Amino acid sequence: MEKQKITEAMGVHKGWYDEAKNQTLQTLPFFLSHLMEDYEHDYGTICHAITAGGIATMSAMNSSEQGGITGFQAGAIMWEFIRHWNHTDNKTGLKIIDFDNMLYPQYNERFSQVISKDIWVNIQKQAKLLLDTKEKEQVHKNVRLHWEQIVSGKVPFGYVVEQEDND
Repeated sequence: MEKQKITEAMGVHKGWYDEAKNQTLQTLPFFLSHLMEDYEHDYGTICHAITAGGIATMSAMNSSEQGGITGFQAGAIMWEFIRHWNHTDNKTGLKIIDFDNMLYPQYNERFSQVISKDIWVNIQKQAKLLLDTKEKEQVHKNVRLHWEQIVSGKVPFGYVVEQEDND
């Protein structure tokens, strides 16, 4: 059978995400084969196919006998996926901001430029490591100065370090 040549502009991929959420361990192999064998992907549609396949796999596993994860567990899975798929070298921490929350005043604190003490310590450690390597001679002098300021305790970009509660 000939593969259907598709582009993002065609919108074929839009239905894949709903289909993905309905997969079981039994239907999953067929869905994955459909995504990869029935289409000739372009630069964008392959991204959608892989994403839909990942969601389908997680949905199938979650609908199995051992599945039924909580929202908290789903959040943990999301972070593990991010760390192990695209941010494997991250040394200091990551943050996702849901800008929809700007619509609600109770989420004001989520948009403040505050970092935890742990993140700040991680940033300082990484800056010190970078200054202690040959790399410090290969970076622009402004980058090296920035690292030096971090190590000396200057929190960059207008951020402040979260204060501990002394209750």
